[in-house]
Amino acid sequence: MDPIEIPIDGVLDLHTFLPKEVKPLLYDYIAACRENGIFSLRIIHGKGTGVLKKRVQGILSAHPHVRTVADAPAAAGGWGATLAELKP
Repeated sequence: MDPIEIPIDGVLDLHTFLPKEVKPLLYDYIAACRENGIFSLRIIHGKGTGVLKKRVQGILSAHPHVRTVADAPAAAGGWGATLAELKP
């Protein structure tokens, strides 16, 4: 399988990834964002049953470079997205 190129713009859509790929993907994406001076992230995980949302928020909350984790407001995806602020 060919690698998927992801734009480093602070918005990560997880719809095309497998659950087992989420943690390493989030860690790599956070590192790439920080390297590019991006400290506000929106992670799109979809609404579904809430399992992926819970996993994403748990991973982000435990990450040493993440300052805050919050549900996205309705205009930014609501239940289907999570916002994270990174430490500089």
